[in-house]
Amino acid sequence: MSALVDKLRRAREERVEAGGFTFTVRRPTDIEMLEMRGGGSIARLLRFVVGWDGVKESDLIPGGDSHPLPFDAEACGEWLSDRPDLLDPLAARIMERYREHADALSAAAKK
Repeated sequence: MSALVDKLRRAREERVEAGGFTFTVRRPTDIEMLEMRGGGSIARLLRFVVGWDGVKESDLIPGGDSHPLPFDAEACGEWLSDRPDLLDPLAARIMERYREHADALSAAAKK
């Protein structure tokens, strides 16, 4: 990925607290939202969780290691798929960020 694309994506990211954990979520683009509208389920929002801080294997697996894990999108998706207490607030914030973006675009178009 180019450095510019990386900057564009990072500009759409924010850190979100959920259940005592800190995740990084990325606001979907307009194209991504159009793609999701056809069959948008909460599980499809998992791809917009793009990081975590301080999550340990023991948070994911009983008896797992107690050292922080590097972010793993597939493991995160699997874990969050079984943790609605974490996924629901993350999904809500992702959608809220998109609504804020759409509202800002709409307001700018009216000027």
